[in-house]
Amino acid sequence: MNKLASMFGLSILAVLAMAAPAAAAEAGRAAIEFSGALGAGLVVIGAAYGIGRLASSALESMARQPEVAGNIQVAMIIAAALIEGFTFYALFICSQQNPWGA
Repeated sequence: MNKLASMFGLSILAVLAMAAPAAAAEAGRAAIEFSGALGAGLVVIGAAYGIGRLASSALESMARQPEVAGNIQVAMIIAAALIEGFTFYALFICSQQNPWGA
């Protein structure tokens, strides 16, 4: 329940942080424009969280069943490579964003 409360609190904080720029937007322009830097930051945070969870689960599985540690390690490395590949692709897409609209 504590994780749920903290996630809810962070989402409320994010909404409140975006309310002021949305209210102060110029006429004829989008209310909120997310820059590529914000997207890149979110991508890196998500990838780090995913690889951390992957490694944690894999190490716990290897500790519980040492006889299949080799198979688990290979699967972990493949999954981490796929996560990193997606992360590099997302960072490339985020680097193409121009926050000034020019």
